Amino acid sequence: MDSLFSFPLLSRRTLLEAAALAPFGTMLPGVLHAAPARGFTHSVASGDPLQDSVTLWTRFVPASGAAVSLQVEIASDMAFRRIAARSTAQAGPETDFCTKVRSEGLEPGQWYYYRFTAPDGQVSDTGRTRTLPSGPLGQFRIGVFSCANATSGWFNAYGHAAARNDLDLVVHLGDYIYESKLTRSDALKELAVSRGIQPQHETVSLLDYRLRYASYRRDADLQALHRAYPMIAMCDDHETVNNSWQHGAENHGTDEGPWEARMGAAMQAWHEWMPMRPEPYTRYELGDLASLFRLETRILARSKQLDLAAWLKDKPDLAAAAIAFRDGPLADPHRTMMGPEQEKWLADGLAGSVATGTKWQILAQQVIMGTTIMPRGYMAWFPSDAPPSETKRAELERAVQLGALGIPTSMDRWDGYPAARGRVLAAAQSAGADLVVLSGDSHNGWAYDLDHAGKPAGVEFAGHSVSSLGMDKRYSGDPSAITRSYLDSNPALKWCDTSQRGYMVVDVRPEAVTNEWLFLPSRHRRSLEVLGSHRMQVLPGTNRLSGA
Repeated sequence: MDSLFSFPLLSRRTLLEAAALAPFGTMLPGVLHAAPARGFTHSVASGDPLQDSVTLWTRFVPASGAAVSLQVEIASDMAFRRIAARSTAQAGPETDFCTKVRSEGLEPGQWYYYRFTAPDGQVSDTGRTRTLPSGPLGQFRIGVFSCANATSGWFNAYGHAAARNDLDLVVHLGDYIYESKLTRSDALKELAVSRGIQPQHETVSLLDYRLRYASYRRDADLQALHRAYPMIAMCDDHETVNNSWQHGAENHGTDEGPWEARMGAAMQAWHEWMPMRPEPYTRYELGDLASLFRLETRILARSKQLDLAAWLKDKPDLAAAAIAFRDGPLADPHRTMMGPEQEKWLADGLAGSVATGTKWQILAQQVIMGTTIMPRGYMAWFPSDAPPSETKRAELERAVQLGALGIPTSMDRWDGYPAARGRVLAAAQSAGADLVVLSGDSHNGWAYDLDHAGKPAGVEFAGHSVSSLGMDKRYSGDPSAITRSYLDSNPALKWCDTSQRGYMVVDVRPEAVTNEWLFLPSRHRRSLEVLGSHRMQVLPGTNRLSGA
């Protein structure tokens, strides 16, 4: 059995070097355990499925504290009478007692059940998983999640998805944890306490990240989701540090140690706790129906985000400075989100998928691709008796002026890397792809038509958060007014919701891909009540959104 604990983004030598640099000896094995509980501490999980294999995960802490060998069984029935495969997995202190094994030799498109047994006879929860299908396929349904801040709200979206029985796979687009301190401005203190989120401070060391994953994974709804479905997961920024890039992050300071040490700790904990193989980006085939490309856009090769505020500072002519920024650093073709190697892999993959007759090409990735500028008419967001402060109004007015000159609202999205975005969309057009982009990160729901060189290139379904607050925190305005103004000012934007939490369900069929945004309460109560939903779809050969 090959180890599933190698680290693709950092060599083992780099991890050892990071250990020497990291504060408090963060990389020392056998010392920094996430939780003192014994036995199977965090249920089970599965993920990263292919047609003949899937990764199975659990965490087992023996009373002795020493490494142990677990027996792993996967069967086609819940009673485990029809065993499909048996193997062993090692759980020890060097991986925080997390263990995962790749179960192989399975049949495509089949549901399986799995469990772990410890040497002392303890048996884990039973999990359910599914391999990817092969051959002709009429339908495939994917639950899509992102941005789950445990101090901002409950994980009701996870619980709702776990309770349904009509999904084939779940995809997490990132921000599975938040590295922030528990006193951030959107945190509910009583929620952080009642859920036992640790540590109190921002995560920096390996122990910090391990504790954060351990406390998140105690959540009953998240455990239920992992038991019910295999997950394909990727990192956005909060798995490391807010607004991360290849060599650093906006929120990483020199007082927090070398970036390489912190990223090494964060990625080690991610690989310990997530049921994924080491590859940073991967292609999955959903029969002949779709190719799903899992991208890495954060720390493998991303160029540093541009600092628009610094560029404009002290420049008396705002328009001239903005145009120079737009046509200069913003348009720089050398700036990248994925790097040339991943870009080529994706372009070749899109072309290969179309050439084999696969009907849809789906990108699962972290940040919004559609172009977004600051809307006019922002004053309608605010009640007449509670207008924005002069500082806020000046900030919004400047953003509107910049938008009129073609400067987008965020440098952290694909908008901040337009040449790189153009290369991806051009590759999709060249391949003749029916492109569907799935995006997270923004905490709000969006639907875009994606164009390149004035022609349709694809569509984008951008998901709202599981629990993290969005524009409702930033502006506290009227959601309907915000929606109208964004739609009026952004022609490529076809729908948005700026105030609700939940998850998406992507229904893939030969005749259409339909996305449903489901809205659930999150902030103040645990509930599986669906407050509403919205659907949009794309038909083959159009690369254009329509109602569903």
